Amino acid sequence: MTVTDVTAPVLDALSRPAITVSHVIGEMRELAVLRDENKILRAQNERLLQWQTAARTLMSENEQLRELLTFVPDTEANSVTARVIGDSGGAFVRSLLVNAGKRDGVKKGQAAMVGHGLLGRVAEVGNRSARVLLINDLNSRIPVVIESSRERAVLAGDNSPTPRLLYLPITTSVKAGDRVVTSGYGGVFPPGLPVGLVNSVGEEGVRIAPYVNVAQLEYVRLMDFGLDGILNEADQEASQSQGRARRSR
Repeated sequence: MTVTDVTAPVLDALSRPAITVSHVIGEMRELAVLRDENKILRAQNERLLQWQTAARTLMSENEQLRELLTFVPDTEANSVTARVIGDSGGAFVRSLLVNAGKRDGVKKGQAAMVGHGLLGRVAEVGNRSARVLLINDLNSRIPVVIESSRERAVLAGDNSPTPRLLYLPITTSVKAGDRVVTSGYGGVFPPGLPVGLVNSVGEEGVRIAPYVNVAQLEYVRLMDFGLDGILNEADQEASQSQGRARRSR
């Protein structure tokens, strides 16, 4: 025991490196296991983030489609749901490009709707795409009526967010908050399609705040009410004039 007591400090000192090495080896093994687990967790996290993004996209699309389903026209109409794939271009300042065209049954003059209001009308149609002219574009003119007073007017776009009403009677009783709907005059749109609310009445005229927020728009519903209005008449006159010009040559 005396010898053991004398050599114990030496043995203790000699045993520490071995224990330290053993601990280091154990920690290295644990680190290797942790690295493998970390790789697996990172891969799982990336997959979960992808699914989360997909889920959010589907939720947003679902909300847009639900809004479209809330609109029920008074008359029977065929419709095509299209995705917005671009904005302003061509001869129009305020317009949208959608991914539906002639092959899907889209025609010039069809109403572009969302669940709670009129967005505009189809102005140009290709085979796979179409351009929707918004109601606040400078080229847009829509016959409307003040729902409360039944006063007729024309909603004229001026490229601002709030189009104005033209040709209202001098003694008009329109006020802020009045609801504006299509009148059906001219056969462009059926009567009663919601357009917007009177936003202001002042020196600049009567301004309308449209129901539709274009900035948050992803889907539109193109409605075919089967109306042969002034748009088709204008196209027929244009084609006839072109035909006369060819014959004169």
